[in-house]
Amino acid sequence: MPATCVIGLQWGDEAKGKIVDLLTEQHDIVVRYQGGSNAGHTVVTGGQTFKLSLIPSGIFRPRVQCVIATGVVVNPASLLDEIDGLAARGIAVGKNLMISDRAHVIFPWHIEEDRLLDRCSDGELIGTTMRGIGPCYRDKVGRSFAVRFGDMFRSDFSDRVNNIVAFKNRMLAGMGDGAGRDLLDAGEIHAQYSGYARRLRDYVADTTAYLLDAVEAKRNILFEGAQGSLLDIDHGTFPFVTSSNSSGVGVASGSGVPARYVTKAIGIVKAYTTRVGGGPFPTEQDNEIGQHIRDVGNEYGTVTRRPRRCGWFDAVAARYTARLGGIDVLAVMLLDVLSQLPELQICVAYELDGRRIEHFPSHVDDLRRVKPIYETMPGWQQDVTGIRRRADLPNKANAYLNRLGGLVGRPVEIVSVGPDRQQTILS
Repeated sequence: MPATCVIGLQWGDEAKGKIVDLLTEQHDIVVRYQGGSNAGHTVVTGGQTFKLSLIPSGIFRPRVQCVIATGVVVNPASLLDEIDGLAARGIAVGKNLMISDRAHVIFPWHIEEDRLLDRCSDGELIGTTMRGIGPCYRDKVGRSFAVRFGDMFRSDFSDRVNNIVAFKNRMLAGMGDGAGRDLLDAGEIHAQYSGYARRLRDYVADTTAYLLDAVEAKRNILFEGAQGSLLDIDHGTFPFVTSSNSSGVGVASGSGVPARYVTKAIGIVKAYTTRVGGGPFPTEQDNEIGQHIRDVGNEYGTVTRRPRRCGWFDAVAARYTARLGGIDVLAVMLLDVLSQLPELQICVAYELDGRRIEHFPSHVDDLRRVKPIYETMPGWQQDVTGIRRRADLPNKANAYLNRLGGLVGRPVEIVSVGPDRQQTILS
């Protein structure tokens, strides 16, 4: 069976974890290939709700190998908390988890840098989760002060920490917002991270070689994207983006598996749109409609619990990211959240400087100025949470799904009508 990837097509929080968990049954390996503990994937199974940030959502299937690949940045403390939390609830994490020895490590200095730098040039908050993700990626690209997982097992790890801390203390002192702030202690950090390394040693491996062997052996691999395509560092709403390639273009670089091996790409969208943090959001409803969606959909961050900004479905944005990611089919999530609304709106185009456009602007300032052009459709006002076949959905719900697929240019293959595994309609 060919490799499959699951990609969020909006600003993240599209309920990718549920689909990955569902599809894992058909795969041997599930791979997280970018992002870090800023991801928040929720899986509901057996009446329990699990929230994952680093561990792939395939962890609930014991026979499946879960891989945290090279493109992920890892806070060892967060990973251990996640492992221990799963174990306490009866989910075994052992040989079924691998961590790339090339994955970069988040340190206390990254978190402190995040706190001091979470603003763009005009002072607007970018919306970081304050978990050191961006600064870790910055050091990765800068190379001089980067530490990879495998480095923690080298004899010169202590010297490396000492050298980095000496530089970071000088840098943070210059960036600081007050005198007398505690500086980093190299000995304490080395001791702490050496302890993490000892606990995680058995999970660490050359995942690139493992995955290349797996695709050549024609094993079934599922790539699990984090965040959403509109947050892609190169192709998203820069600078209000994440620090990795969160669109489909990141699969190869983050995992080490050439793109030609991925033969099915599933694009995940909500039946509406949400966003966390700063940046333009053309279809945002900062009104009772937005609040209704937030309340019914429990639109609060999995990781941060921040209230998400909510609005109508933006087909212009979703078509852009579907093309960018080479998406084959769509999974429309949280359809049930819209069930109480008498009418729905879909953004089918933008107006920019008095003219209609149907492409997604490349510059954030242009996106701020666009006015959404809406198409109105009737709501179905009927509970759909118990429906398991597409044909049994209300006609108006099916019409809405068909219109979304038509506007995005991809067929709707999966529909979610509730949080549980079973509340899923497969075409």
